[in-house]
Amino acid sequence: MSVKKLFDLTGRVALITGGSRGLGLQIAEALGEMGARLILTARKQEELDQAVAHLAKQKIDAVAIACDLAKTEAVAPLVESAVKQRGTIDILVNNAGATWGAPTVDHPLDAWEKVLRLNLTATFLLSQEVGRKVMIPARYGKIVTVASIAGMIGPAAPMMPTIAYNTTKAGLINFTRALAAEWAPHNITVNAIAPGFFPSKMTKGVLEKYGDALQERNPMGRVGGPEELKGVAVLLASDASSFITGQTVAVDGGVTAI
Repeated sequence: MSVKKLFDLTGRVALITGGSRGLGLQIAEALGEMGARLILTARKQEELDQAVAHLAKQKIDAVAIACDLAKTEAVAPLVESAVKQRGTIDILVNNAGATWGAPTVDHPLDAWEKVLRLNLTATFLLSQEVGRKVMIPARYGKIVTVASIAGMIGPAAPMMPTIAYNTTKAGLINFTRALAAEWAPHNITVNAIAPGFFPSKMTKGVLEKYGDALQERNPMGRVGGPEELKGVAVLLASDASSFITGQTVAVDGGVTAI
């Protein structure tokens, strides 16, 4: 098979959580450009509609389903609706997430639970439902989870006390390993991407306040750009990664190398 064919996603269906903006929308652009038919989900219908219109200008086939994944009861209906609209789910991108900044001694319990519920529990439940209802019966699937270098090195920046976020991202990395080993016999690969700092709504405040310091700590001297998650996302979502599973790829300009 040619290398171009290995990366080709024509005919594949990808469900992308948190797909209306930021890193999720970048990944949507990448998978759509390679031929995937997309299902975007996020909480706000208006932002989803804007994302679908944005992708349509690039001739990318995308539909949207509004869903609050922090509500556990919303997961099964989301999968049911996605399959009803597209017939299957070949690729699941677990990207939706939240953070909370507070010193550990002051961190509210409800904020801790909110971050765990969206970042970790929702990823577990959605992967479970997609695997059980679609991928295992089909004996094919690609699960790509967006973790973070904050789950690999403790704080991504010493000035940022985000213990709940860091803990969940570390959990996603080992979730990736555990699920990859369990579902490998079903021809399902499970991998993660660990971004460093990229401009997004979530990181805007941090970058405005600490951007210079963060760039000084980065061997490349900068933050990530709008195209720099796309290649690894396509790799892990395509048959080019058919013998890669249980791995976490840091896309961070070298921060985790020092």
